[in-house]
Amino acid sequence: MAGIGFELRRLLRKNTLLGLAQAYAYAGVIGSGPWVFSIVGILLVGIFSATVVVPSFLVTQFQTSVTYLVASSLVLTGLVQLAFTRFVSDRLFEKRQELILPNLHGLLLLVVGAACVLGTVALFLLLPSERLLYRLLMLAGFAIMCAVWVLTVLLSGMKHYKAITLLFAVAYTLIVLASLLMRPWGLEGLLGGFVLGNLVLLAGMWLFIVRDFNPSGQLIAFDFARHELRYLSLVAVGFLYNFGIWVDKLMFWYFEPTSQQVIGGLRASLIYDLPVFLSYLSIIPGMAVFLVRIETDFVEFYDKFYDAVRGGGSLEYIESMHDEMVYSIQQGLVEIAKTQTLAVLVTFVAGPVVLDALGISLLYLPLLYVQVVGAGLQVGLMAVLNVFFYLDQRRIVLLLCGQMVLLNIVFTAVSQYYGAALYGYGFTLAMLISLLTGLILLTRQLNRLEYQTFMLQ
Repeated sequence: MAGIGFELRRLLRKNTLLGLAQAYAYAGVIGSGPWVFSIVGILLVGIFSATVVVPSFLVTQFQTSVTYLVASSLVLTGLVQLAFTRFVSDRLFEKRQELILPNLHGLLLLVVGAACVLGTVALFLLLPSERLLYRLLMLAGFAIMCAVWVLTVLLSGMKHYKAITLLFAVAYTLIVLASLLMRPWGLEGLLGGFVLGNLVLLAGMWLFIVRDFNPSGQLIAFDFARHELRYLSLVAVGFLYNFGIWVDKLMFWYFEPTSQQVIGGLRASLIYDLPVFLSYLSIIPGMAVFLVRIETDFVEFYDKFYDAVRGGGSLEYIESMHDEMVYSIQQGLVEIAKTQTLAVLVTFVAGPVVLDALGISLLYLPLLYVQVVGAGLQVGLMAVLNVFFYLDQRRIVLLLCGQMVLLNIVFTAVSQYYGAALYGYGFTLAMLISLLTGLILLTRQLNRLEYQTFMLQ
């Protein structure tokens, strides 16, 4: 499973300032590329179409429709993303690669089928009076995006970050071009360009996977659904994590004082969505640090620790690798904290200029500041969860994701009750408390790692 770690280590081995800058730039592009291309692509479609699409509110309807497609497809596929990645990992460990592609086809069949059924029901409930072509495009976009997320997570698990970034770049360039060419057809033209681009993205990912796993005689299999091969904890974690990230947005969309009806039953919150949209661009540096530290220092010592355990290494060497692993985690989290703090400070300084350049009211500034802090805390939480996944502590991850969902719902509801001055604090406090809980549990887990490794087998 060759991955980004090899390339990062090669750049870091240069021991030069240029090599260090190249490593972090590479990690930033690879780690953040997909959603940066997504955000920039949708923004460009809106900017270029605003002067052509008549009436202009169709652009807002397009962006809202795409937001709902992304959110709903992520939450639905969260049920299978991590569990199937673990299934693939186990089959690779067993050297039974011939089972992966047929089971991927089986999973895609189930996911797309479920998306079509649930999407049809949702369209009748939320968009009963909209044009047929628009509803068909929404259904097609939902099914295609569900399949895209399944393949994205599979490729991420195989550490093919470069391929994912390249495919997203091509697909969203096509989305911008196709949407601009089809914009005279209004909302359906814009949405048609989005669906076309994601279809190309899906095809590219599938071809890349087929190249890695040569097709065997069997076309479709459902081994992943067998009772002894299912990981229900990962099913729950995948759903809760994605739902926990989106639940505060959903609450603001359907909270009357902060939202407005956009098309059919789809609502949006202009006061909340724009700062959230911009805040996620601030985590690119944090994601770069996250990838560099996790995929180089931590993984290196993690592999050496467990190789020594399996290979009968000396106790002194095992303890040394354990200490190095713990130190690499500490250094990685400290660097993420420093980087995101810098991103927050830059946002505080440049925020007014950015909002003014985009034609956005400066009244959004306080919420933007809070959301940037919350997004940075989310990067830290992702790093902690990733370490727990390496240690196969699924129950702890489930606990943290459940806590994140509950706290996000409760704190967001409280912020809505007390008014605009507290908007955004619900998400940020939920991330902060979940991160602190994760750090406490991680410290305890690392202190007991040798005992669990040797005595609980």
